[in-house]
Amino acid sequence: MTSVFELRVRSIDQASLPLDMLRKRADAHKYDYGHALILSGGSGRTGAARLAARAALRVGAGLTTIGVPREAVTEVAAQVTVVMVGVADRLDDILADHRMNAVCIGPGYGVGEGCRRAVEKILTQGRAVVLDADALTSFADDPEALFALTRGQRVVMTPHTGEFKRLFPDLTADRSGVVSAADRAGCIVLLKGRCTRVGIGGDLVSEHNSRGRRDTPWLATAGSGDVLAGLITGLLARGLEPFEAAELAVYVHAEAARAFGPGLIAEDLPDLVPVVFQDLGL
Repeated sequence: MTSVFELRVRSIDQASLPLDMLRKRADAHKYDYGHALILSGGSGRTGAARLAARAALRVGAGLTTIGVPREAVTEVAAQVTVVMVGVADRLDDILADHRMNAVCIGPGYGVGEGCRRAVEKILTQGRAVVLDADALTSFADDPEALFALTRGQRVVMTPHTGEFKRLFPDLTADRSGVVSAADRAGCIVLLKGRCTRVGIGGDLVSEHNSRGRRDTPWLATAGSGDVLAGLITGLLARGLEPFEAAELAVYVHAEAARAFGPGLIAEDLPDLVPVVFQDLGL
């Protein structure tokens, strides 16, 4: 494990953000900004994916599709407008569209062997991938099987503390532990919390510390993590590197919560992204 005294710690704040990459060109086409695919679970479990998909679109992905089982198409189609709906009973069929350059799996997908097989297939495709929630828990009994797939890939894992401990039971949820987790998984590990940490591997960790006047206690609400996963996916679709997408999404997520304040629910967050962008001068 990397010693905490050897680490380089970078603060996630406005000065550290790649703002030039967020600006859109006047002569650009929607396909210039990527196509995000959010995979959903079945009927009654599509809300998390819908939150993530709206966040991906708000953060600037040119197009966003929710891939759902056929049984849930009507449920999802009744709830979305600009987000597209694709049938994902056969994952190969929806992944055949290589314009879909960033994939999120986990929010509301369902824990189990089916999720594991889907993750395995996605991680052989060479796309940028966000692994959240059920996609992580489905490998809790064999984390090394997941790490064998993620090493060297353009992947962002987004565990909360409980999921982190299931995947990395011997590591502590501090700076050193998050960096060691990123090294072990061979990808970006974003540990969600009041002090959110992004392990980049080697000796570098980024932190967004929501304390004092920048505290965001309203993010402790169902679905806020799904929105964060969608923000990262949208930024990956736009072409940002995984560590850039993770850091920027963490900042935008927190600032959107601060812009709303008390009473926030996760559905409010995507629609506050434009407010954050305006404050950033975009």
